[in-house]
Amino acid sequence: MNSSEKTNSFLLALADALELDPKIVNRATSFNDIDWDSLAIISTIALADEYFGVMISGELLSQCKGISDVLKLIDS
Repeated sequence: MNSSEKTNSFLLALADALELDPKIVNRATSFNDIDWDSLAIISTIALADEYFGVMISGELLSQCKGISDVLKLIDS
């Protein structure tokens, strides 16, 4: 699976975990537009590990403003 496929799979899994329509979970999604809470942060940490093998801290993740920030954090 290439990087783009991993990202797409991650976004689909994140939408599922957050019980959101996958069409609204993309790089442009702001956390102001969705129910971003502690459960969302924990789910994102678990999915980042599952899909990318990357462990990100809740502290850094809580500073993100949207999905694009999360993807940048995963890539760093």
